[in-house]
Amino acid sequence: MASHRTANFEDRPYIDPNPLPSSVPHVDELGVTSAPLKSASFAIGQYCKDVNEDFMLCKQENRDPAHCLKEGRKVTRCAAEIITKIRENCNAQFEAHWQCLEKNNQYYQACRTQEGALNRCLADKLGLKKVIPGSPEGEVPVHEKKSPVFTRVQK
Repeated sequence: MASHRTANFEDRPYIDPNPLPSSVPHVDELGVTSAPLKSASFAIGQYCKDVNEDFMLCKQENRDPAHCLKEGRKVTRCAAEIITKIRENCNAQFEAHWQCLEKNNQYYQACRTQEGALNRCLADKLGLKKVIPGSPEGEVPVHEKKSPVFTRVQK
């Protein structure tokens, strides 16, 4: 016989009762959803490379989440800084690209036109060039191809 349990729904947000250590400075959240983050991801990766690498090295040192709070705050602060710069310099292209991602289930393929405009603006105004890690050197990157052809492998 199956026992019946009643569901317990909490309609209140969870607030961690443990305060942050005083040695960890406060930093505001980015305030963006996944589509703007995905749109800005290559710029964040390039602009924040050093602090991201410090954070990852810290995580390798110790698996305790509290160990890397300072480095994590630096990563968040850096991402907020570059998103602000993107909005100040390339807001129209940024909005068009992330809204296209939002409408197309976050597939880059559907938004290559908007992505190209954003990449050109980021290169011209902020000096950030999109580089896909691990992409073959000497080949035209997929986001710069004039007429990309998508093929599917038959199994």
